[in-house]
Amino acid sequence: MKLAAEVWRSSVRLLTTTNSPPQLNGGGNKSGLWRWRSFSGQPKRTVMWTWVCGFMLFTLGVISLFTGHVVSHLEWYSQQLSKRSLLDMSRREPIDVWKSKYSKFFYGCSERGRNFPPAVQEQSSNGYLLIAASGGLNQQRTGITDAVVAARILNATLVVPELDHHSYWKDDRLANDLDEDMQKLRCRVNYNALRFTKRIQSVGMKVVKRMRKMAKRFIAIHLRFEPDMLAFSGCDFGGGEKERAELAEIRKRWDTLPDLDPLEERKRGKCPLTPHEVGLMLRALGFANNTYIYVASGEIYGGEKTLRPLRDLFPNFYTKEMLANDELKPLLPFSSRLAAIDYIVSDESDVFITNNNGNMAKILAGRRRYMRHKRTIRPNAKKLSALFMDREKMEWHTFAKKVKSCQRGFMGDPDEFKPGRGEFHEYPQSCICQRPFSYDKHSTEEDEKEEIQEEVHNNTRPGYGHLSPPDSERDEVFPD
Repeated sequence: MKLAAEVWRSSVRLLTTTNSPPQLNGGGNKSGLWRWRSFSGQPKRTVMWTWVCGFMLFTLGVISLFTGHVVSHLEWYSQQLSKRSLLDMSRREPIDVWKSKYSKFFYGCSERGRNFPPAVQEQSSNGYLLIAASGGLNQQRTGITDAVVAARILNATLVVPELDHHSYWKDDRLANDLDEDMQKLRCRVNYNALRFTKRIQSVGMKVVKRMRKMAKRFIAIHLRFEPDMLAFSGCDFGGGEKERAELAEIRKRWDTLPDLDPLEERKRGKCPLTPHEVGLMLRALGFANNTYIYVASGEIYGGEKTLRPLRDLFPNFYTKEMLANDELKPLLPFSSRLAAIDYIVSDESDVFITNNNGNMAKILAGRRRYMRHKRTIRPNAKKLSALFMDREKMEWHTFAKKVKSCQRGFMGDPDEFKPGRGEFHEYPQSCICQRPFSYDKHSTEEDEKEEIQEEVHNNTRPGYGHLSPPDSERDEVFPD
């Protein structure tokens, strides 16, 4: 509007000048665009008023179009500038391993837009859509979510599917490039509508409460280290000839698997971290050995022998079987129901970490982003693999420094949010909004007060004094 007003004032001045008496003897501004001279015998020039008015209208139209475009995008530009300022600061600051300092400025937003009409009644739909929800727990979850969207696109009535309680692997997903209204529908289904049965939810929350009773905050570690998964990966996990023979035998179940070089796969970051490597990474990031951890897993290849190094690094080690053995007995025949317990506890944890980038890891990462970016650690396996292979050649503080460096960008912070990249269920960018950023002293003081209260709680917990504080570890040794 300011630009339009300025043009209008300029045009008024122009018209006023052209209608005022011309100055004689070269008076006025000779360098101006419009000059008037009066000579005897030479007629005055006639100005084409129609052309001037047309030019003015055209100019005003262009300006209106431009300013309208800018105003309509002003909020978007403001948000981007605010976000960039926030993210630039987060990259310069030390990493808080328990929570992102800037997560409070982001929140899930999946409300139905004004122009997205409600679903039609069953009688008015084009027919019925029946799907087969097979695969593991998380594949079924995404399958149902995508089926709701597909039914909406087809204007069909979705028939509630019968769930598969025994299968593990299957992965068929809807495309990522849907419009924003459809993506928000995905979020409403996945994060609000889909819920576990009361029985499953009750057992899961009992496990959470028992963890909270022992510690105010805890880490959930999703360990995928089943024999068939390790065999499928084609990697070597340090078990020698016995391990190679056993995993090679399991690989024969798949006729189409190519021959892989275990060392090359590890260098490419394609190998899941071992429980020991997960523990080393967490300790290097700064988690003390008095940290409580919940391990979400199925069958672990090598059993207790494989888990012992992780237990040594984190003695406060718990599983669903340790915390709810009696409640789990009716669920034992159903792998998906057992996985649901791990899902609930992992979702409720303060920090979630996985040793792989499988379906559960992706689904939980997306959900935790939607739930205000709760700390979610994804190992940078490609860079970590080189560190783990050379860790005996460096002192602990050097190793820890390198781990912290390569994990920047893999800690679940808002600045890892990459619109248009990755699967939607892992990066639900259409469903995450940002509050205005204000870096005020009050919020900083509140955060510090909360952290002090947490430290008091940890230091007064029974048995705390018997555990080694992180400062007791020196550079010369690894916490093996």
